[in-house]
Amino acid sequence: MNIQEDLVNHLTELRKRLLIVICCFLVAMSGGLYLSPSILRYIKSGLTAQSVEWNVFSFTDGLFIYLRCAFLFAILFTLPVLLYQTWAFVRPGLTETEAKGTLAYVPVSFILFLIGVSFSYFLVFPMMLRFMIEMNHNVGAVETYGIDRYFSFLFSVVFPLGVAFEMPLIILFLTKIGLLTTQRLKSSRKYAYVGLAIVGSCISPPDFVSHLSVTVPLILLFEISVLISYRYAKRLTAVPNPT
Repeated sequence: MNIQEDLVNHLTELRKRLLIVICCFLVAMSGGLYLSPSILRYIKSGLTAQSVEWNVFSFTDGLFIYLRCAFLFAILFTLPVLLYQTWAFVRPGLTETEAKGTLAYVPVSFILFLIGVSFSYFLVFPMMLRFMIEMNHNVGAVETYGIDRYFSFLFSVVFPLGVAFEMPLIILFLTKIGLLTTQRLKSSRKYAYVGLAIVGSCISPPDFVSHLSVTVPLILLFEISVLISYRYAKRLTAVPNPT
């Protein structure tokens, strides 16, 4: 009976946490629907986008981009709520030290995601776009860009790199719980490079410059992650064991 009651209590708590996340998502989605025109105009006013005419090839292109922009806005601002509610759900099973340590992951994770999105939007995406436009000019192609293709390209670059910037935090967490060690990370470095190169090729267009502009930051993130893991392990071994 106690096990059944515990299960019911956990399910009730889970539903409550999910309801909070869903409500926050709906509120953020409403804000995204209101702000989407301003966000799209801001993107259009950027130096990179000014040289590109946004054409529509169907009546629904503008509507789909409007809704996609609102949806991504809602996802972005619901993310910290989701992370916090996840932490709050597992909090009863953690010690006081573990709870304080894992709570810090919530804002850090969101900040890293914002840094990744900003890095890819202001640096990587313009570099890719300029290169692709120059290649089209070199082959004598007539440029007619659709708004749907433009934003599909933008989102396929910006958000995966935003997620990739979570790598140092994920590796530090796996190191803390003992699933990863510095030695294991170093020994698997060449395999990690190959995996990151494959991920970079999936994110970027099939050209060498775009591939490098994505893969190099991913490799640097991995090396930063290894360094953070090493410093944490070194600090841990420096702490004297209680007698």
